[in-house]
Amino acid sequence: MYLSIGNDLAVRDRGIIGIFDLDNTSVSGRTREFLARAEREGQVVPCDELPKSFVLTAEYGLNRLYLSALNTSTLEKRLTE
Repeated sequence: MYLSIGNDLAVRDRGIIGIFDLDNTSVSGRTREFLARAEREGQVVPCDELPKSFVLTAEYGLNRLYLSALNTSTLEKRLTE
């Protein structure tokens, strides 16, 4: 199955490591370092709007961090439907 994360993007559900709220997690220095490193390494897939969450995936040996304008509860509901 696929999870629609907005911005005409979808990710495979079995490749999802986690769905994280950007406001709550970016308070931590470690998370900010992780996000900055992912950006430097070209692993971040941006969204057109103000991001509210990010979806971390790992498939085929590649890690990707998708920014999403949808909040985590919306993404989780879509995942369980």
